[in-house]
Amino acid sequence: MRIPCPHCGPRGHDEFVHHGDAAPQRPPADAAEAAFHDFVYLRDNPAGPYRELWFHAAGCHSWLVVERDTRTHEIRSVTLARSET
Repeated sequence: MRIPCPHCGPRGHDEFVHHGDAAPQRPPADAAEAAFHDFVYLRDNPAGPYRELWFHAAGCHSWLVVERDTRTHEIRSVTLARSET
């Protein structure tokens, strides 16, 4: 699988570190213990389009949000994570 980095161009997935779902938000500090448990341990495993965080460890050190189809590994879009906020 090749990931099109916005800074470096298309690169092999071995240059990146996968960090999972791009959607979860850390609970506030005063949240119940169960909320932290769910945040850390409970994740969906969807088949189809999915937004994920990737870190370009062997390149520009950018955090990327990659939307890809988990069934085919087709990459639909790549954006810098900092532009998502």
